[in-house]
Amino acid sequence: MREEINIFFTSLMFYTRIPCPFTIVYNPDHINKATRYFPLIGWIVGVISFVTFWLSSLLFDTAISVVFSLLAGVLTTGAFHEDGLSDVADGFGGGWTKERILVIMKDSRVGAYGVIASVLLFLMKYAGLSQLFTLAPSNDIGLMVLLFVAYHSLSRLTAISICFISEYARDDATSKVKPIAKTHGLKEIFGAFIFGLIPLGLLCTYNLYFSITIIPLIVLALLSKRYFEKWLDGYTGDCLGAVQQIAECVSILSFIALWKFM
Repeated sequence: MREEINIFFTSLMFYTRIPCPFTIVYNPDHINKATRYFPLIGWIVGVISFVTFWLSSLLFDTAISVVFSLLAGVLTTGAFHEDGLSDVADGFGGGWTKERILVIMKDSRVGAYGVIASVLLFLMKYAGLSQLFTLAPSNDIGLMVLLFVAYHSLSRLTAISICFISEYARDDATSKVKPIAKTHGLKEIFGAFIFGLIPLGLLCTYNLYFSITIIPLIVLALLSKRYFEKWLDGYTGDCLGAVQQIAECVSILSFIALWKFM
């Protein structure tokens, strides 16, 4: 149990800016095991985003509340995944070989492709969430919480699933950020899928149509794997961050599209 607690807090330290107890013992091996809790971190970020949205909605309209919820998510994670998206956009936009793409992605400077990708991403999430929470009944707090938690947990499950079916691309294991997990056992796979799918399962108690959301996310994971392996022979941490951000948009858009049939 003590080791599991250390692994969970390693995941929390790795993926968020939330302070952790000083008694937690850091172990490099825990980074590999921490992936089992990655979607669970989505629960935490989702709840924080929802609370921010709900408190803001007491004073402002839906659009402004959505902006505050997005801000809360960025502050909680330290823009960890958004940084990955901008690096991937710069790398694949400006590089034509594996070596050049990896060099650009490692550069801490943000280029035009990264800026454009980030702006479009936030516009999509802003527009999508604004429409989603206009459609969703505002008096059903349980449903609102699940929508927030589900799109965060599903997006993280989509990203981390690439680790289970592909190989790490950097031969020298260098990165401008923290090290990334490269080996995974059954506990990591099982834990990631359990924590990633529980919120979706609870959403299905409202309406089974929500289960269809998993289909476009599977397609996204498979296409991303194929694309990254074509150019890089595998994934990097930035690639996973990019997939996580795109998966958030896919989840939100799926919820909106499915609402028309409910």
